[in-house]
Order: sequence, then structure tokens, then C-alpha cells
Amino acid sequence: MRDMSTKIVISGSKGRMGQTILECAKGDRQIEVVGMLDIGDFIEEAVKAGAVVIDFSSHSFTPTLAGHAVRKKCPLVIGTTGFTDTERNEIQKASQSIPIMLSPNMSVGVNVLFAMTQRAASVLKEGFDVEIIEKHHRLKVDSPSGTAAKLAELIAQSKGGSLSKLARHGRSGDAGKRTDDEIGIHAVRGGDFVGEHTVLFAGEGETIELVHTANSRTIFARGALRAAQWIAGAKPGFYDMMDVLGLAPSA
Repeated sequence: MRDMSTKIVISGSKGRMGQTILECAKGDRQIEVVGMLDIGDFIEEAVKAGAVVIDFSSHSFTPTLAGHAVRKKCPLVIGTTGFTDTERNEIQKASQSIPIMLSPNMSVGVNVLFAMTQRAASVLKEGFDVEIIEKHHRLKVDSPSGTAAKLAELIAQSKGGSLSKLARHGRSGDAGKRTDDEIGIHAVRGGDFVGEHTVLFAGEGETIELVHTANSRTIFARGALRAAQWIAGAKPGFYDMMDVLGLAPSA
């Protein structure tokens, strides 16, 4: 049944996530790795026409990769984070020609956390202060994590405001009284945390905490492979992992 498999190319193949995806793919009969791409490799040689490209490289490289994916008609699954507005716009433009799934976190559990946070924020609009705490290993470069940023964006949407105006990244000194609508975001870096995200809804007399803890990168790799199989049959467009799992509001 190998001819029915989903063919994939791994971008960022020498990194932690790239290697984890490769290991997971080896044990999956429905996946066939047909290309590997990392620093110093030729994109034209590595990216095979029609294969799904799974990208865990760097935010500055992904837009270039998207251009090659368009030329070779390759669906694209992006787990890379830290994009500037310009880079994200370039990727979205490419999605007019090919299907692109971009998600800061591809674990099933985290996407359920997204859905739960969205629901909780829509109900707890009044009288609850929202804080997000994320923990990652000491080598993580971007801050806050893409997952924390996504959680904050979902909360900002339910508040009917702009995240750029509502976000409060940490506090120090005479920070002043907390405002009702601000969204606190705090990043912890140290040790070998794979990833932990807490969304705290603090009210008068009661507190709700939604927590997801990742104990292995395998959960992200399995999610990326699941996304690759889903997007292989999708129409051009810009998707996220909640679409893959049927958790999107329109689903």
C-alpha cells in the first residue's frame, strides 16, 4: 500500500523537531519521506514536486520556502514560529496558490486548549483577569512562545480588542494597577521544559486554570504528520491545526 502513502519533505531536518518527525515517519506506513532540507542544502533538489513540505526551520527562511512550494505545487505544513507581519503576509499570499497549514503548536491537546480557552474567554468576559504563563527549555529563541501568542490572540478576539493594545509582557517596578482588559503574558526559560502553557482566569472568589504540559516532542511530530495527511487533499487556502482537527468555530 506504499503507493497510497503521503509523501513528505522535512524542512529543518537536522533540528530537534525535524529529527523527531523523521523518527515518527519511519514507523508510519502511511508516510513516505522523499526529501530532507536544512542549512546548506539546495531547495530545488530537496523539495519534490507534489510532496507535502513540513517546515520547522526559521521564520526568515519560511517565506522563501513557500515560494518554492508554490512553484512545485507542494502543500505546506508550517510549525515554525516567530514570524514578522511581513513574513506572515508573504506566507498568506502563497496560500492563494497552494494549501498552507500554519500552527504554532500541532499537538492535539494544545489545540483542544485553544478551543477551551476561546470558549472560556467568551463566557468570562466580565470580572475575570486573564494571565498566560508559558515555560520552555533554555535554548528556545523566540518569546513569548507562538502557542502563548495564539492563546492571547484568541482571548483578545473575545474581548473585542487588539492584542497589541491589550498584551502586557511581564511586569516590573511601579507597573501600576492592573487594567480590566489587559492580558498578562509571562515567559519562563530554563532547563529542558518541552513546553507548558497555563491560562489563568482570576475572578473574585474563584479561579479557573487551563493547563497543558508537553512531556515529549513526539506529540508535535505526530500532529505534523496528521496535518500533512489532511492537507494533501485540501484546496488552496490558509488553515490552522484547529481546521485539521475539526475544532474551528465554523466546523
